[in-house]
Amino acid sequence: QVQLVESGGGLVQAGVSLRLSCAASGRTFSNYNMGWFRQAPGKEREFVAGIRSGGSTYYADSVKGRFTISRDNAKSTVYLQMNSLKPEDTAVYSCAAGSLSSTRYTSYSYWGQGTQVTVSS
Repeated sequence: QVQLVESGGGLVQAGVSLRLSCAASGRTFSNYNMGWFRQAPGKEREFVAGIRSGGSTYYADSVKGRFTISRDNAKSTVYLQMNSLKPEDTAVYSCAAGSLSSTRYTSYSYWGQGTQVTVSS
């Protein structure tokens, strides 16, 4: 079992940066592939970024070049650095852990409760 707790969301203006954190506890964090997903009101949950247990990363086209995912295995934490935020980035952001690296949310076994990010224009 893995418990995930996100933090760092908030209300910001377009163009600024925000960093989300996801602290994990339970089983060995370094063994898991981690992902960030988001869901806006009335929309499907969508993949944002992923980082494999070995450290390689992959991104949705909509955030490539603006967002950076990273992990600190010593702190059992995964981060999402979000730069040049846009109003369309507004959503609840959730981190997830799984044994597969995937852009599909069904591939992840463990989820945090989510943190709200609101970007005003």
